[in-house]
Amino acid sequence: MNYAVQDGFDFTPHESDEADEADESGEADERAIAWQAAATSLDRYGNAILPALLTPAQCEALIALYADEQRFRSTIVMARHNFGRGEYRYFAYPLPPLLDELRHALYARLAPIANRWNAQPGIDPNTNAAYPRDLDTFLARCHRAGQTRPTPLILRYGSGDYNCLHQDLYGDQVFPLQVAILLSEPGRDFTGGEFVMTESASNGQRAEVVPLAQGDAVVFAVHHRAAAGKRGGIRKVAMRHGVSVVRSGHRYTVGLIFHDAR
Repeated sequence: MNYAVQDGFDFTPHESDEADEADESGEADERAIAWQAAATSLDRYGNAILPALLTPAQCEALIALYADEQRFRSTIVMARHNFGRGEYRYFAYPLPPLLDELRHALYARLAPIANRWNAQPGIDPNTNAAYPRDLDTFLARCHRAGQTRPTPLILRYGSGDYNCLHQDLYGDQVFPLQVAILLSEPGRDFTGGEFVMTESASNGQRAEVVPLAQGDAVVFAVHHRAAAGKRGGIRKVAMRHGVSVVRSGHRYTVGLIFHDAR
């Protein structure tokens, strides 16, 4: 499946730089520029938007899956756990083909960024192991550590619902980036419900609202990231994410987490 979308994004992994250089259409250059822009945004802000990752039809098809309980391993009512309001469902394996292919393709693009982040000084020692190039090898590492439950999920919010600021860790094996894809159309399907990120460090805090359209994805830091200090060197900042109060309608989101859970 080809995930070619707007602004030159293409999420199909490529085997070598030579293959990209041989692409006479210029699409390889567009891919490189788009992913470099995403990497720069991640370094600066801890998040990056991937525009129009899914089509409206794909978004609607994923929303329709929410009613099929057979596809999910569990349902979480957020208020019962003080997570906010709303609910979400974790997919069971095997994942729907679209999400499985997308999870593999995005991981291959994000692993080099994750490895570069973990090479920075000040990152916890237990996260310094290099991430393999392919998702299946990384998931095998998770499973050896006892993290065998799939983590991709769909979240559903109604009027008055929200998601508290949090981090999705699930065990000792943590991939430092994850992806959220907005399935509903702002203004038509819901109002409010902005994706929110915060970062905290010894020198203060910062909050950011990340604007998303239907089908857009945001890649963001799961736990913490290395950031340049004001006086030079590297400082570690803690990252959290959540969703502001939905004022009306219903908001659906897919979450793609690359490590599995205990």
